[in-house]
Amino acid sequence: MVKARIGLKANMRILITHMHGDHVLGLPGILQTMALFDRTAPLRVYGPDGVCAFIKAFKETVKFGLSYPIEVTEVDEGIVYEEEEYHIECAKMQHQVPSLGYALIETNRPGRFYPTKAESLGVPRGPLWGELQKGRAVIALSGTMITSEQVMGPTRRGRRLVYTGDTSPCTATVTLAEDADLLIHEATLADDLQDKALEAGHSTPSQAAEIAQKAHAGLLVLTHISARYTETGDYLERARRIFPGIVLAEDFMSLEVPLRD
Repeated sequence: MVKARIGLKANMRILITHMHGDHVLGLPGILQTMALFDRTAPLRVYGPDGVCAFIKAFKETVKFGLSYPIEVTEVDEGIVYEEEEYHIECAKMQHQVPSLGYALIETNRPGRFYPTKAESLGVPRGPLWGELQKGRAVIALSGTMITSEQVMGPTRRGRRLVYTGDTSPCTATVTLAEDADLLIHEATLADDLQDKALEAGHSTPSQAAEIAQKAHAGLLVLTHISARYTETGDYLERARRIFPGIVLAEDFMSLEVPLRD
């Protein structure tokens, strides 16, 4: 986070998928580093059953004073929290232990505003246009009431970003990722180890591609790839025949997710 220049004092929330070491043991280090950066704003942490006990044990045993309060919430399914511009939902994935996938869903945006329509209906350029764009009715120069529906296009759907955490293929992932602009899905083992992947509660590239295809996702980013795969050419060959829009996650990767028209 420091190398990526993500502010450690910023308003943020941490979402934990499950209580396996490679997904939760980094949390104490993050909490202490934030204190070293003199963070004072509350930090909100969400995760499955056990995350409260984990943080409590860390605070009681490490004896390192934190400069800010921590608010920990154990979640199960449904809406985790809401903001004006977006909300977060979670769903149960299929893994060896209780595991959650998360979806960040933007609030729908108003439709496009058509100035020529507004002018033709007698609404002059100025503050009244802003009122119409906010969904409020206004009075035209003729005295007629004009509603926003008369001068604006249909509501535009917000973006949907989904992160699965660790999971084998399941219908809950398809539902969570339905029409997602970006699906970040684990692909721990290659297709030739599918049985081993399923036994461990993981997925292969082709299984992740099938999920993306069923969900009509826009872009599929594969992550949680076993360190045994130093060359990934053959690793993706079959998966890309199922779903061409695949990218392998890399440290510090930056992706552009355009707004929907």
